[in-house]
Amino acid sequence: MLTRIAVLVSGGGTNLQALLDAEQSGALHSGCIALVLSSNPDAFALERARKAGVPAAVCRTEEDFRKELESARIQLVVLAGFLKILSPEFVRRWPNRIINIHPSLIPSFCGRGYYGLKVHEAALRRGVKVTGATVHLVNDVPDRGKILLQKAVDVLPDDTPETLQRRVMEQAEWKLLPQAVEQIAQQIAETEEII
Repeated sequence: MLTRIAVLVSGGGTNLQALLDAEQSGALHSGCIALVLSSNPDAFALERARKAGVPAAVCRTEEDFRKELESARIQLVVLAGFLKILSPEFVRRWPNRIINIHPSLIPSFCGRGYYGLKVHEAALRRGVKVTGATVHLVNDVPDRGKILLQKAVDVLPDDTPETLQRRVMEQAEWKLLPQAVEQIAQQIAETEEII
């Protein structure tokens, strides 16, 4: 049985697209993207979901998210450019079943306030020579859940936050996230029936 996956988004949805492409190619074969939810009604990720034939909705409150996820019998929640911090109560509803992609090598440049270009701006200010991306389980402390996968990406001398962001997405995020989702989806599919 395929693991039912929901992807939570807030923006353009490039990581969502990487997951949709992985599902289409068969790289993601232990689960199916059954739902896309956004905190932002203008998120282009919603259009990506519709084009792929995946049900999509906008949720205003955490309770709205919970109801949508439960109604769709979701077993794995993927935060892909999702800019809200989930409450401990929400996280406890799906223990070890919520994963996040973060655009740095955790524990560097992570936690509250570190998202999107802010992460890459901080890396360039600090002068690091290597950055990357991390997929981790979500717990009640932002970006402190168990690390599942990481991939390093070189920082180039002429990088801007935008060029570094693009390279991290291309070389790390779009590869790591589908790989991690397949791993967790396979574990879920092998150990339980649909809830």
